[in-house]
Parts: sequence; C-alpha cells; structure tokens
Amino acid sequence: MLKEEIGKLSASEKLLLVNDLWDELAEVQEEIPLTDEQKALLDERYRAFLENPDEGEPWGVVQERIRKML
Repeated sequence: MLKEEIGKLSASEKLLLVNDLWDELAEVQEEIPLTDEQKALLDERYRAFLENPDEGEPWGVVQERIRKML
C-alpha cells in the first residue's frame, strides 16, 4: 500500500491497518533487534508488573475496547 493510499484512509481504517501490521511484526519479532534503551525500559516495566501484577488490563481486553470504539 502506497503512502498516498494510506493518506486516503479514515482514522478508523488507519488504526485497523496499524493493528494488522503490529500483529504481523509480532510474528517475526526475533528479526527486530532491540536497543539497550528498549531492553532497559522493558526490564523496568516487567519489574513494575511483578510488584503490582493486578494493576492494568490484559492486552486482549484493551484491544477489544479499542475495536468497539471504532
């Protein structure tokens, strides 16, 4: 899809496209190297999760809420 075609999409269509792209990237995540800063941020967030595992919502719940808003 060309940049011009993406520009013609509605905001909802763009969000769906981003979601589809994200899902595809998740399937090949080992091909995408992380920087040291990204690794440190993930470690920090994981530690925060371990300290408060009941805080926040699972990604599936958040994703469903976003889809309902579209």
